[in-house]
Amino acid sequence: MMRALLILAHGSRREASNDEVRELARMLASRLDLSFSRVDAAFLELTSPTIDQAVDEAVAAGATQVVLYPYFLAAGRHVAEDIPAIVDRCRSRHPAVAIDLRPYLGASPALIELLINELSA
Repeated sequence: MMRALLILAHGSRREASNDEVRELARMLASRLDLSFSRVDAAFLELTSPTIDQAVDEAVAAGATQVVLYPYFLAAGRHVAEDIPAIVDRCRSRHPAVAIDLRPYLGASPALIELLINELSA
């Protein structure tokens, strides 16, 4: 089974911000190489690849499971509405592929520990 991980971000007009997300995906790929065959960044708007494009590319490359991880801190409209709608479209286009939308970063209990560690230093 080929698994792909997509780190979902908003996207920015500032290309350096988009590059930070792409670099995060590269760093994760080097650490998760046994868990995922590919790790890429995908964006909601303002840059590419879009989430739809990245899912399509992963499936075209042979992914049978695509894990989507929203790299967002709060459950605003994008997390609560826009991303789930995109995921529904992707699932309709690729019914044979398991497309797994994970909870967004800000919902992780580990985030509190990270902040405590960062602020206690």
